[in-house]
Amino acid sequence: MRESRQLLLDSQQFAVDDRRRSWWCLLSTVSLLIAMVGFCLTELHWLARLPASIVAGFTLVRLFIIYHDYQHGAILRGSRIAGALMTLYGLATLNPPSIWGRSHNHHHRNNAKIFGASIGSYPVMTTDIWDRATRGQRLRYLAQRHPVTIAAGYLTIFLYGMTIRSLISNPREHWDSALAIVVHLGIIALALLDGTDGLLLALIIPGTIASAIGGYLFYAQHNFPDMKIRGRSAWDYVDAAMCSSSYIPMNPLMGWFMGNIGYHHVHHLNHKIPFYRLPVAMARFEEMQNPGRTTLWPWDIARCLRLKLWDVGRDRLITLAEHRRHDAEVGVTA
Repeated sequence: MRESRQLLLDSQQFAVDDRRRSWWCLLSTVSLLIAMVGFCLTELHWLARLPASIVAGFTLVRLFIIYHDYQHGAILRGSRIAGALMTLYGLATLNPPSIWGRSHNHHHRNNAKIFGASIGSYPVMTTDIWDRATRGQRLRYLAQRHPVTIAAGYLTIFLYGMTIRSLISNPREHWDSALAIVVHLGIIALALLDGTDGLLLALIIPGTIASAIGGYLFYAQHNFPDMKIRGRSAWDYVDAAMCSSSYIPMNPLMGWFMGNIGYHHVHHLNHKIPFYRLPVAMARFEEMQNPGRTTLWPWDIARCLRLKLWDVGRDRLITLAEHRRHDAEVGVTA
């Protein structure tokens, strides 16, 4: 078994961009999205167009993974054409490049630190912090991690969290957030030219599906039963990748739409590995064969969503009910 530094160094052999393959992935995905949205804007009955709207939502997720890899410099680095397409995608989907890059890079550098800022990730309270928190602080914390917040990610995560909040906090640095709002409003106006059906099928349904899937995937990638969190002195980058980032197995079709993001522990080990090389990289290294796992089956989704607090003593995420039972056993009033 390799030591952490050697595993990181050996993973570099997969951090190679196959430009032809990257362009194929980008252009074929964009073409599928255009075809689905175009079908949504036809004059067929809305029920006939609904499947295309759903497929468009899943295709947006794949395009997001491509955007995500481009922002990491894993694919199509230095291409002005790819840069223009990816910037347009980020603006159109309320993922402005400036805030996405800053928040996501911070997330990679601080993944699974107990007292790391929750920039670019869902906040995690320890049981001790929860016990000391005010009622208002608890409500805000639970609201940020609530299933409704995740499901409504179009509004809560992307419109407000990524775009409006970044613009309010630092308009000079995040001026592209204002541009994203303008671009998104323009897309809404174009969709409305086809009527409310066009707006609903070509934009709202796909955007809602993609945002909800993306919001949950990001949650489950770092909030799952076997996940580990460490204090700053004990934190290690490779250990955080292997023990604090989940593997979510998917069938080939779902894996295609999700851009192999289920191999998240591999991605966190080396974010320069293109998404299409992640399965091969996992298969190559013995050290990557037994990560913490979850699935997209309803019972595992429910299990992950119930996890709320980090218990330092038990070294795992627990539910509020577990914490209340523990407090009752030791005679503490939560």
